[in-house]
Amino acid sequence: MEPPEDMTSLSEFDSLAGSIPATKVEITVSCRNLLDKDMFSKSDPLCVMYTQGMENKQWREFGRTEVIDNTLNPDFVRKFIVDYFFEEKQNLRFDLYDVDSKSPDLSKHDFLGQAFCTLGEIVGSPGSRLEKPLTIGAFSLNSRTGKPMPAVSNGSGLWMESLRTTGLEASGGVSGKKCGTIILSAEELSNCRDVATMQFCANKLDKKDFFGKSDPFLVFYRSNEDGTFTICHKTEVMKNTLNPVWQTFSIPVRALCNGDYDRTIKVEVYDWDRDGSHDFIGEFTTSYRELARGQSQFNIYEVVNPKKKMKKKKYVNSGTVTLLSFAVESECTFLDYIKGGTQINFTVAIDFTASNGNPSQSTSLHYMSPYQLNAYALALTAVGEIIQHYDSDKMFPALGFGAKLPPDGRVSHEFPLNGNQENPSCCGIEGILEAYHQSLRTVQLYGPTNFAPVVTHVARSAAEVQDGSQYSVLLIITDGVISDMAQTKEAIVNAAKLPMSIIIIGVGQAEFDAMVELDGDDVRISSRGKLAERDIVQFVPFRDYVDRTGNHVLSMARLARDVLAEIPDQLVSYMKAKGIRPRPPPEAPESSPSQSPACTPPASPLHTHI
Repeated sequence: MEPPEDMTSLSEFDSLAGSIPATKVEITVSCRNLLDKDMFSKSDPLCVMYTQGMENKQWREFGRTEVIDNTLNPDFVRKFIVDYFFEEKQNLRFDLYDVDSKSPDLSKHDFLGQAFCTLGEIVGSPGSRLEKPLTIGAFSLNSRTGKPMPAVSNGSGLWMESLRTTGLEASGGVSGKKCGTIILSAEELSNCRDVATMQFCANKLDKKDFFGKSDPFLVFYRSNEDGTFTICHKTEVMKNTLNPVWQTFSIPVRALCNGDYDRTIKVEVYDWDRDGSHDFIGEFTTSYRELARGQSQFNIYEVVNPKKKMKKKKYVNSGTVTLLSFAVESECTFLDYIKGGTQINFTVAIDFTASNGNPSQSTSLHYMSPYQLNAYALALTAVGEIIQHYDSDKMFPALGFGAKLPPDGRVSHEFPLNGNQENPSCCGIEGILEAYHQSLRTVQLYGPTNFAPVVTHVARSAAEVQDGSQYSVLLIITDGVISDMAQTKEAIVNAAKLPMSIIIIGVGQAEFDAMVELDGDDVRISSRGKLAERDIVQFVPFRDYVDRTGNHVLSMARLARDVLAEIPDQLVSYMKAKGIRPRPPPEAPESSPSQSPACTPPASPLHTHI
């Protein structure tokens, strides 16, 4: 047996969450009808892209395109490559300048206009192509040149967004003046969609068990820029053999090497022990480029235990590992479906049971303070402001449950917040909040806490369109212990066959053990002996995200990230199970402005102050 230092804990291998690097998208910028600032020729435009820090709200320069001479309709060649996270609100700003000299100082050039958006807006637009008007906001003048000062100098200044949103004119600024159109297109990088499938075997591994042979398994690690390693795959355990043949497995190429084909991949070989103190057999290194050569003499690896090698002069190795097969293919991704026109239909269901407390009292979870949003509104806003960009018409059904309705006081577990039984949809997230506040004034909080009716309501809608063009997401916000667990389980099992996901956010201090049961991360939910086809439920308690310092922006960003992170994989898993491939992206119009959505929510700052 090896000394204790050759053992490792099972917990080190338990979670691969977060091991897959972000999807990278390439943003292409074009403009039409820019302002002409040059006297005897056309402008020489340059585009500067900024990203915004979540914590300090500062805009930082991300990159610049090339300068294109003498045009008001530039199609920039230089792209911006950014990490894309469906579950995060990634604010972007694009500033256009007419370049007058070779100076890198933006204040020395004429400002042509700017546009604000999120990466989700670009990706979620038809064909992942977003058109926005460029406007000149409120700026201070440069005291020396008399030209508008850029919002950020060298990527470090603080953008005074309040100037932009007040509509006030500052010296030298014409607030809201339109000055052309910017066209932003997003394309997923090709190596983000590649999936490698491979199989390994081993020969003459070291015997580690006293009464038998070893129980070997492999652990794969991707090297990081700082020299550390991140676990990215673990094989199954092969019992009682020194010559294992592991099952074929598939892994995204970006998880294996993050797109760098020469990046070191370390593979460790262990002997499994029941108590979790697995014995280290040895290790070897390779790269994606080496593995891609397939079965050959180049992919037979000596398994070396460094400590044994140092101690024993005659030590050669602790066995060999051989690559038996290797193949790579491109899989359809979440962004493929979105670019092909798949719409995400967002529905919210709000708990109106009496356990929330009297809405007129400050202790109530439904209390509407004039100074801040309550937990329900915070949770709705955090999730809604991200998911709204993936629904072109911005019309969102909003339901309530657990209340007595006027005029007869009947209890309902599926009533429209806007009072319209025929059409419960509200215009934008602001429309949902308005309908929610109005409902609090007209209904009586009652009970019990039944989920099944709203789950079934959304499932009925999802069942109507199963061709891949639509996918439904239901957000349930609740404060209490569920009363119809059996019926809800049955509704969820039935919904798992449909293009649908469910997010549950628990507010207040109640025990949410039953919600954890609905979230099938550990044990797949079942009803009447029937297992759900997919895990479609994600639950989080709101209290885990309450920031004691009062920084709601950061804490709600974490909430949205955690509840939305699984949606892309759930959507893709449904499409793959049903054999639905992405549709081709719609053809982009030549240069006409984008169609206005059916609902145009009221303008609001990029960051809601909550």
